Amino acid sequence: MNDFSKLMLSDEEQQLVNNSRWILTKRVIIGKANALLGELSEKQKAVIQQKKDFLPAAVVQSDAKISKGENYQQLPFLILDYPRCFDAKNIFAIRTMFWWGNFFSVTLHLAGAHKENYEQVLIDRIDKLKQGSYYLCVHESQWHHHFEDDNYINTNQLNNKEAEDIIRQKQFIKLSVKFPLQQWKEMPLLLEKSFTGIIELLKD
Repeated sequence: MNDFSKLMLSDEEQQLVNNSRWILTKRVIIGKANALLGELSEKQKAVIQQKKDFLPAAVVQSDAKISKGENYQQLPFLILDYPRCFDAKNIFAIRTMFWWGNFFSVTLHLAGAHKENYEQVLIDRIDKLKQGSYYLCVHESQWHHHFEDDNYINTNQLNNKEAEDIIRQKQFIKLSVKFPLQQWKEMPLLLEKSFTGIIELLKD
């Protein structure tokens, strides 16, 4: 026998299915987040041009890309990748993410030759990572974005040797900062400053 009760709507669901305004409001919010990331990408490009003397040519020449999805852990998201240098083994990317109901984040992602190039530079700056409350990825996969304990750990929870071991031993480096959505008004400046701070960390 089919369990038709599973098809019935709760009182809350019944209210939502009859309310078109909430889905229209969602579209407005996503549009504003997309515009925010678009404006941010222009500021990021200016930063890269200012710092291009110590960055790889491929990084300086890369283009920005904004991607949109509806189902990262069942919630909508937007991702700005800039710079974005991805190939089978080598990655240099800074990913700015808006995740509905959760946060904005800015993440440095290095793998392959780029990880080798900047590994020691970042180890030498572990104290700065702690001052900036950066999170360090500890997951075996480099393609998760959430901040649960199995994916990221705050560098303030690590001693310098522990942080160094994570940076050296993993095949990739992901450093991230995040901001609650309640800080939306300050978000353009926060994201720009975070991006600039990450780039400056890489200067040898």
